Amino acid sequence: MVLAISFLEAPLKFRAPGVTIPIGLGIGRIVFRALNIAETLLAAGIVVTVAIGQPGTAVTVLAAVAVVVLIGQLGAVRPALNRRTDRVLAAPEGVELPRSRAHFVCIATEAVKVLVLLALGIVTVAG
Repeated sequence: MVLAISFLEAPLKFRAPGVTIPIGLGIGRIVFRALNIAETLLAAGIVVTVAIGQPGTAVTVLAAVAVVVLIGQLGAVRPALNRRTDRVLAAPEGVELPRSRAHFVCIATEAVKVLVLLALGIVTVAG
C-alpha cells in the first residue's frame, strides 16, 4: 500500500489531465487518510501479534521500528503536510509557495518504513 500510494499515486495524480492543484491536494488528503487508517489497523495487528507471540529479537525490533516510524508520521509529518496543504489552498491563484521540506521528510520516512517492512517480512519468513 505504501509503495502504491506514496510512490505512485501521489506524484502521478498531478500529471493527469484536468487535475488542478486544489483537486490533487483534496484527493491526496482523502487517499492518505485512508492509508493512515489502514496502516494504523495493520500496526495494531503487528503489535498484538508480537505481544502474544514469541518472536525473535530481530522481528521485535523491526516491528517496533515500523510502528515508531508510523507514529512519527502521524504525529509530526502528516500534520505538517496538512498545514502546508492549507497554505497552498489559501494562496491567491497563480501564487506559488516555496517548496516544503516536509515533503522530503515524508518521502524519507516512507522509504524507511518500506525498507523496515521488507526486512520484517524477510526475517519473519526466514525465521
